[in-house]
Amino acid sequence: MDDRMQLDIKQYDKHLTSRWKVPFGGFLLALMGGVSYSWGVFIIPLMEKYNWSKAQATLPFTVFMVVFAIVMVPAGRFQDKAGPRKASMYGSVLFFLAYGLASLIDRIPSLWWLVITYGVIGGIACGLTYASVAPPVRKWFPDKPGLAVSLAVMGFGLSALLFAPLKVDYLIPLFGINGTFLILAIMTSTLSFVGAWLVKNPPDGWNPLSKKAKSKRPKRRVVVKGELTPREMLKTPVFWLIWITFALVIAGGFISLGLITSYGQKTLGLIPLEAAIATSIFAGFNGFGRPVAGYLGDRLGILWVMNIVYVVQAMILIFFPAFVLDQLSLYIAAAFLGLGFAATLALFPTLTSICFGTKHLGTNYGLVFTAFGIGAVAPVVGSWLFDITGSFTPAFISAGIMSAIGMILTLTLKKKYALH
Repeated sequence: MDDRMQLDIKQYDKHLTSRWKVPFGGFLLALMGGVSYSWGVFIIPLMEKYNWSKAQATLPFTVFMVVFAIVMVPAGRFQDKAGPRKASMYGSVLFFLAYGLASLIDRIPSLWWLVITYGVIGGIACGLTYASVAPPVRKWFPDKPGLAVSLAVMGFGLSALLFAPLKVDYLIPLFGINGTFLILAIMTSTLSFVGAWLVKNPPDGWNPLSKKAKSKRPKRRVVVKGELTPREMLKTPVFWLIWITFALVIAGGFISLGLITSYGQKTLGLIPLEAAIATSIFAGFNGFGRPVAGYLGDRLGILWVMNIVYVVQAMILIFFPAFVLDQLSLYIAAAFLGLGFAATLALFPTLTSICFGTKHLGTNYGLVFTAFGIGAVAPVVGSWLFDITGSFTPAFISAGIMSAIGMILTLTLKKKYALH
């Protein structure tokens, strides 16, 4: 039992079964963090009630996403030092403060009140909780890292699909904007606290891989041997290839997500509800596609999966105006683009751990995740291209080129650095 290290048989069997509560806890943390993705349902009510412009009503969410991406680095470092449970518990408390204070918008009807409460405090809360999802799961599951991590982060992708209809159909009509924020304060903090209680690092010496299992696993030559600190990681060309790839494919995904509904209405002549279904399909495949991508990544190699997904994504985006000619083709395109987004967010945490180890994974993946913040501003570029050209084609082609470059970079990682 040398591969089980110091753990005796009873401890080993107990942990082998109970470890699945860690990805479930991560799923709850990601699910509550993803509640922010359905901010769009607040935009029209805020515009109508406070006479704000669309840009003003969108600003709290924009600030949330930027703060979230930036905070992932210090939050990951805190998670590495204090553990995922403590970091995510702090995040659950901040979720209550963020949404609870935002619920005072009727008493303090100021845009900047929402920017500070929802945008800044909420973004910090999301950074603390999301930074605590992948690292402990990856450490518990060295035998199936892609599947386990993707099951946990699936919550982020499914959240908008689950909670957007709840907000727009029930909460906002029944309780108003302020009442909805208060309900979200209670819900996000409570479920995040439960998730925080479930996530923890494995005991010293934990290794579920038997010698037999090890012999069956494909041999993978890791770029960096040993555990790299963030400072060491930043000096490697592999990090920058990963970071640029992440930024490009996320940017392409965000551009397509931001334009799909408008394309359906303006080009295909669909009614708003029919066009909005495309966004729901994107969200559904983004959520449920993550464990599929993770499972295939474990079986085939994560870069193989990325290469295939990004080729398909690039082709759909570049030929979008020629391919998407009716409602059905719009929904098919949305499904494949959602899968591309799913594969990216499911596999990059595992790719980071393969290249740079798990000891500093919170900080290291936080640094990789800053590329998400760059990609998140891409919809502004897509909208700008549409405004100056009056056509969706330049925006979709630009997104496709970004995905194609990302695919080329993953091939570089695979061939030049012998990653799989």
